[in-house]
Amino acid sequence: MSPSQIEAWVAALASELDIDPAEVDVERLLDVARDAAHSVTRPAAPLTTFLVGYAAGRGGLSAEESSAKATALAQRWAQEMPG
Repeated sequence: MSPSQIEAWVAALASELDIDPAEVDVERLLDVARDAAHSVTRPAAPLTTFLVGYAAGRGGLSAEESSAKATALAQRWAQEMPG
């Protein structure tokens, strides 16, 4: 998917979900998904981004905080969980 396709998709989905697209940090979410996919397992990527968004939506953590925690855990996971 090209950057313009991603931007168009995010804009359309944000509109559908009644979210301000300016509040979506696409690069941060892609980074978190990449870290989870490479450090844990590929199917962890969508689950991780969902949980990051869910945590941010509940209001306990900001999107930045939940993303940072997820990235840190994925990096530790790769070192601590062989295989």
